[in-house]
Amino acid sequence: MLIDLRELLSGSQDEKSYKADIEMNTFNTGSSDYDIIDKPAVDVIIKKLGKNKLSIKADSYVTLSIPCDRCLEPVRTEMHFDIDKDIDMQETSGEIEDEEEKDYIDGYDLDVDKLVFGEILISMPGKTLCKEDCKGICLICGANLNKGECGCDRDILDPRMSVFKDILNNFKEV
Repeated sequence: MLIDLRELLSGSQDEKSYKADIEMNTFNTGSSDYDIIDKPAVDVIIKKLGKNKLSIKADSYVTLSIPCDRCLEPVRTEMHFDIDKDIDMQETSGEIEDEEEKDYIDGYDLDVDKLVFGEILISMPGKTLCKEDCKGICLICGANLNKGECGCDRDILDPRMSVFKDILNNFKEV
Protein backbone atom coordinates (compact mmCIF):
# COMPACT_ATOMS: atom_id res chain seq x y z
CA MET A 1 0.00 0.00 0.00
CA LEU A 2 1.23 3.46 -0.88
CA ILE A 3 0.60 6.39 1.47
CA ASP A 4 0.73 9.88 -0.06
CA LEU A 5 2.81 12.17 2.17
CA ARG A 6 2.10 15.46 0.34
CA GLU A 7 -0.83 16.38 2.58
CA LEU A 8 1.39 16.25 5.67
CA LEU A 9 4.33 17.97 4.00
CA SER A 10 2.15 20.84 2.71
CA GLY A 11 1.18 21.71 6.27
CA SER A 12 -2.57 21.13 6.04
CA GLN A 13 -2.29 18.45 8.77
CA ASP A 14 0.32 17.71 11.44
CA GLU A 15 -0.58 14.08 12.13
CA LYS A 16 -2.39 11.35 10.29
CA SER A 17 -3.21 7.72 11.14
CA TYR A 18 -3.65 4.89 8.68
CA LYS A 19 -4.64 1.22 8.70
CA ALA A 20 -2.41 -0.05 5.92
CA ASP A 21 -2.83 -3.51 4.44
CA ILE A 22 0.24 -5.58 3.64
CA GLU A 23 -0.13 -6.55 0.00
CA MET A 24 2.61 -9.19 -0.29
CA ASN A 25 1.50 -12.82 0.04
CA THR A 26 4.97 -14.33 0.14
CA PHE A 27 8.12 -13.07 1.81
CA ASN A 28 11.11 -13.34 -0.53
CA THR A 29 14.52 -13.07 1.17
CA GLY A 30 16.40 -13.44 -2.10
CA SER A 31 17.33 -17.04 -1.35
CA SER A 32 13.98 -18.38 -0.10
CA ASP A 33 10.26 -17.70 -0.38
CA TYR A 34 8.06 -18.03 2.70
CA ASP A 35 4.25 -17.98 2.63
CA ILE A 36 2.61 -15.29 4.73
CA ILE A 37 -0.16 -17.00 6.70
CA ASP A 38 -1.48 -14.04 8.69
CA LYS A 39 -0.99 -10.33 8.04
CA PRO A 40 -3.28 -7.96 9.91
CA ALA A 41 -3.39 -4.31 8.93
CA VAL A 42 -0.44 -2.20 10.06
CA ASP A 43 -1.25 0.78 12.30
CA VAL A 44 0.76 3.66 10.85
CA ILE A 45 0.99 7.11 12.48
CA ILE A 46 2.81 9.83 10.57
CA LYS A 47 3.61 13.15 12.27
CA LYS A 48 5.10 16.28 10.82
CA LEU A 49 8.21 17.25 12.84
CA GLY A 50 9.23 20.30 10.87
CA LYS A 51 9.76 21.50 7.34
CA ASN A 52 10.20 18.36 5.21
CA LYS A 53 10.68 16.18 8.30
CA LEU A 54 8.33 13.35 9.25
CA SER A 55 8.12 10.75 12.00
CA ILE A 56 6.76 7.34 11.05
CA LYS A 57 5.56 4.93 13.72
CA ALA A 58 4.01 1.59 12.91
CA ASP A 59 3.37 -1.70 14.66
CA SER A 60 1.85 -5.03 13.82
CA TYR A 61 2.95 -8.60 13.16
CA VAL A 62 3.09 -11.19 10.40
CA THR A 63 2.97 -14.96 10.61
CA LEU A 64 5.21 -16.82 8.17
CA SER A 65 5.33 -20.51 7.30
CA ILE A 66 9.02 -21.38 7.66
CA PRO A 67 10.27 -24.96 7.17
CA CYS A 68 11.94 -26.62 10.17
CA ASP A 69 15.71 -26.67 9.71
CA ARG A 70 15.88 -30.38 10.61
CA CYS A 71 12.73 -32.10 9.30
CA LEU A 72 11.40 -29.53 6.78
CA GLU A 73 7.87 -29.53 8.28
CA PRO A 74 6.23 -26.07 8.07
CA VAL A 75 6.42 -24.04 11.29
CA ARG A 76 4.12 -21.08 12.01
CA THR A 77 6.49 -18.26 13.02
CA GLU A 78 4.98 -15.01 14.28
CA MET A 79 7.14 -11.89 14.02
CA HIS A 80 6.18 -8.65 15.74
CA PHE A 81 7.63 -5.36 14.63
CA ASP A 82 7.62 -1.80 15.95
CA ILE A 83 8.81 0.85 13.55
CA ASP A 84 9.96 4.28 14.69
CA LYS A 85 11.72 6.28 11.98
CA ASP A 86 12.39 9.95 11.37
CA ILE A 87 12.70 11.00 7.75
CA ASP A 88 14.08 14.17 6.20
CA MET A 89 12.42 14.36 2.77
CA GLN A 90 15.16 16.66 1.40
CA GLU A 91 17.83 14.02 2.09
CA THR A 92 15.84 11.20 0.47
CA SER A 93 15.53 13.06 -2.80
CA GLY A 94 19.15 14.25 -2.97
CA GLU A 95 21.71 11.66 -1.92
CA ILE A 96 22.04 8.22 -3.44
CA GLU A 97 23.17 6.57 -0.20
CA ASP A 98 20.02 7.67 1.62
CA GLU A 99 17.79 6.45 -1.21
CA GLU A 100 19.20 2.96 -0.83
CA GLU A 101 18.81 3.14 2.91
CA LYS A 102 15.25 4.50 2.70
CA ASP A 103 13.94 2.53 -0.26
CA TYR A 104 10.44 2.65 1.25
CA ILE A 105 10.14 6.33 0.20
CA ASP A 106 9.47 6.87 -3.50
CA GLY A 107 9.04 10.54 -4.27
CA TYR A 108 6.24 11.61 -1.91
CA ASP A 109 4.87 8.10 -1.39
CA LEU A 110 5.54 5.78 1.55
CA ASP A 111 5.52 2.12 0.47
CA VAL A 112 4.29 0.20 3.54
CA ASP A 113 5.28 -3.21 2.10
CA LYS A 114 8.91 -2.11 1.69
CA LEU A 115 8.90 -0.53 5.15
CA VAL A 116 7.61 -3.75 6.72
CA PHE A 117 9.89 -5.93 4.55
CA GLY A 118 13.03 -4.51 6.17
CA GLU A 119 11.67 -5.07 9.67
CA ILE A 120 10.67 -8.68 8.93
CA LEU A 121 14.07 -9.37 7.38
CA ILE A 122 15.81 -8.17 10.54
CA SER A 123 13.47 -10.30 12.68
CA MET A 124 14.01 -13.55 10.75
CA PRO A 125 15.14 -16.31 13.11
CA GLY A 126 18.57 -17.82 12.56
CA LYS A 127 17.26 -21.33 13.16
CA THR A 128 13.68 -22.56 13.04
CA LEU A 129 12.72 -25.83 14.73
CA CYS A 130 9.30 -27.49 14.94
CA LYS A 131 10.25 -28.64 18.46
CA GLU A 132 13.44 -28.57 20.51
CA ASP A 133 14.06 -32.32 20.22
CA CYS A 134 13.33 -32.58 16.48
CA LYS A 135 15.03 -35.70 15.10
CA GLY A 136 15.21 -34.46 11.51
CA ILE A 137 15.11 -36.60 8.40
CA CYS A 138 16.89 -39.82 7.49
CA LEU A 139 20.01 -39.11 5.44
CA ILE A 140 19.41 -42.23 3.35
CA CYS A 141 15.68 -42.37 2.54
CA GLY A 142 14.50 -38.90 3.62
CA ALA A 143 11.82 -40.12 6.04
CA ASN A 144 10.78 -37.81 8.87
CA LEU A 145 12.26 -39.44 11.98
CA ASN A 146 9.78 -37.61 14.26
CA LYS A 147 7.02 -39.86 12.86
CA GLY A 148 8.93 -43.09 13.43
CA GLU A 149 12.05 -45.02 12.55
CA CYS A 150 12.57 -45.93 8.92
CA GLY A 151 14.84 -48.94 9.41
CA CYS A 152 17.80 -47.63 7.41
CA ASP A 153 21.35 -48.31 8.60
CA ARG A 154 22.51 -44.77 9.36
CA ASP A 155 25.81 -45.69 10.99
CA ILE A 156 28.34 -43.48 9.27
CA LEU A 157 31.86 -44.62 9.96
CA ASP A 158 35.12 -42.96 9.20
CA PRO A 159 36.21 -44.35 5.78
CA ARG A 160 39.73 -44.88 7.15
CA MET A 161 38.26 -47.35 9.64
CA SER A 162 36.42 -49.43 7.00
CA VAL A 163 39.30 -51.94 6.90
CA PHE A 164 38.67 -52.80 10.55
CA LYS A 165 34.95 -53.18 9.89
CA ASP A 166 35.70 -55.61 7.05
CA ILE A 167 38.00 -57.64 9.33
CA LEU A 168 35.32 -57.82 12.03
CA ASN A 169 32.67 -58.87 9.50
CA ASN A 170 34.95 -61.61 8.07
CA PHE A 171 35.67 -63.14 11.48
CA LYS A 172 32.17 -62.84 12.91
CA GLU A 173 30.81 -66.10 14.23
CA VAL A 174 27.51 -67.16 12.80
